[in-house]
Amino acid sequence: MEIIIAKNSGLCYGVKRALNIVKRTRHDTGDVVRTLGDLIHNPQVISDLESQKIHSIESPEDTDSGTVIIRSHGVSPEIYGRLAQKNIRVVDATCPIVKKIQKLVDALAGKNLEVIIVGNREHPEIKGLIGYSRGRGVIIESEVQAAGLPFKKRRAVLAQSTQDLFLFEKVVGSLIERTAELHVYNTICTSTQTRQKSTSELAAQVDALFIVGGKTSSNTHKLYQISKRILPNTHFIETAAQITPRMLRGAKRVGISGGASTPPGAIEEAVAKIRGSFCQKSDREKRIA
Repeated sequence: MEIIIAKNSGLCYGVKRALNIVKRTRHDTGDVVRTLGDLIHNPQVISDLESQKIHSIESPEDTDSGTVIIRSHGVSPEIYGRLAQKNIRVVDATCPIVKKIQKLVDALAGKNLEVIIVGNREHPEIKGLIGYSRGRGVIIESEVQAAGLPFKKRRAVLAQSTQDLFLFEKVVGSLIERTAELHVYNTICTSTQTRQKSTSELAAQVDALFIVGGKTSSNTHKLYQISKRILPNTHFIETAAQITPRMLRGAKRVGISGGASTPPGAIEEAVAKIRGSFCQKSDREKRIA
């Protein structure tokens, strides 16, 4: 059995940066350190942070002291204001790419444009971005929703940094038919686009593919959806323990890809589990022979 790992799998720059900021802050301060929401969408990483007494809170009202770290997804201006009112020390770990998108949303709203944001309305990045839209932001999650929008003279459209490029292009195509002057900004980060491309290419080359990452990770879900369109025998797992012999049945080439919040160790464990399963299968076949 051949195991192939997709290029650029695992932690992206923004997530690595956020983790380094948290560790440095924890080392440099004697205060209690909390993150506003889970730092990244990966249960193993969150468990590790909690073992270091770095816990997450859901809102600024959940603490009155210590240091609060803004996670890589960013937050709205209103959240910064609520933290400032409580005089809580804030360390900002927002991904620089997300920061640029926030500034873009603010600038477009300032030009009195309707701002279409393609993304998951429940995702923290989107909740932050909509806060910069001055009430002019519209969240679109599907091509169908875009097709239901009324005609407008002027619009701008951009995307969540981890959005599926295929979906973004579909939404843009729909908006072109409903807008006289459409300003298009592909704000999907380069790392995400590269990861999606390498995963789709791998899906066309293997018999089974495992997407490794947290179930709450938006970008990992996108990788799964992209691969599933090409290779039905695609499996979304959080840990190597979820890999079963049935998933590997008949597979001679197996692919592995990881989301932007997937630690290298999780991918290594998946490789070891697949190799172990193959060795056990070979041993059984030898005994039967």
